[in-house]
Amino acid sequence: MSYISLVGVGAGAALALLAVALHLSKGTGWEPTADISQEVLERRAATVPATDFPEPMNRSIGGGAVAGAVAGGAEGAELEEGEAEEEEPSPADMPEDEIEYFEVEFAKQGTTIELASNETILDQGEDEGMDLPYACRQGQCVSCSAKITDGPAEEYVTHFKQETLSDDEMEKGYTLTCVAYPKADFTIETGEAP
Repeated sequence: MSYISLVGVGAGAALALLAVALHLSKGTGWEPTADISQEVLERRAATVPATDFPEPMNRSIGGGAVAGAVAGGAEGAELEEGEAEEEEPSPADMPEDEIEYFEVEFAKQGTTIELASNETILDQGEDEGMDLPYACRQGQCVSCSAKITDGPAEEYVTHFKQETLSDDEMEKGYTLTCVAYPKADFTIETGEAP
């Protein structure tokens, strides 16, 4: 049988405590590096053109350069100093007496609703309780894309500030519901991207 020596246990504990105390008083000498992320982000943001794309810190991560080139593009470069580009009137600003209503069939939802010409398809669909896909709500991504099965999109909707779809894609019936205002009766399949 072995006996535990209280003196040995006490001496071991005292040595362990002494080692811990010396370590804590002296330290390891390791210093954490300074957080430079905000400084780096600000420097990067200063070198990338600003865009209207609604993504937080978009300019600082470099996403704005491509979108800025698309949004500003060659058209902005052609303007003379002091000249302002004419702002296209929004269908949302349509006078009350000019608003028209159209029957729009949502094929995947299995319902047809009457949509006003002064509100987007996305907003009116949500008002009717539909869970429609979207992200930016500014026509700069394809999250809300849909396909008009009746023909070219431009024959059935007015796109206001749509920057993503090509003319060929719109010719095939693709539309962005967040910036598309109805101007005729049609059938639409939501969640369809080109």
